[in-house]
Amino acid sequence: MSLVIEEKDLEKFIMVGDRVLVKPKNPSGKTKSGLYLPPSVQENEKVQSGYIVKVGPGYPIPAVSEEDEAWKEKKEGVKYVPLQTHIGDLAVYLNKSGHEIEFNNEKYIILPHSAILMIIRDENLFD
Repeated sequence: MSLVIEEKDLEKFIMVGDRVLVKPKNPSGKTKSGLYLPPSVQENEKVQSGYIVKVGPGYPIPAVSEEDEAWKEKKEGVKYVPLQTHIGDLAVYLNKSGHEIEFNNEKYIILPHSAILMIIRDENLFD
C-alpha cells in the first residue's frame, strides 16, 4: 500500500533526520536466461536499487548548554552529523525497510540511512 501525495512540486519535500528519498530504478524484468518476471516477483526482492532524490540533514547531535555563563549568548541551533549519500547517487538498499509513496504517478521510497547497503557515485553524471 502506498501513500498518494497530491502536491505539485518535489522541491517542497523536506526530508527529516537521517531519511533519504529514493526513486527506484526500473528492474530489467528478465532473468539472465531470458525468462520474464512478473511485477510481484520484482517488488518482493530483498535488495533493490534507485537514485537518491532528496537527503535529510543527518543524525542530530545533542546540544551542550552552558547555562552557568550569564554573559554568553544562548543559541538553540541544532547540529547534525551529515549523511554519506548525496543527491544523484545510485543506492543499493533493503526493500523491506522503506515506505512507498506515490507522487505525480511515480513511485518513491522513503528510507532510513541505515537501510542503504552501498552507494555508487558518478561525479560526472550531470556534466
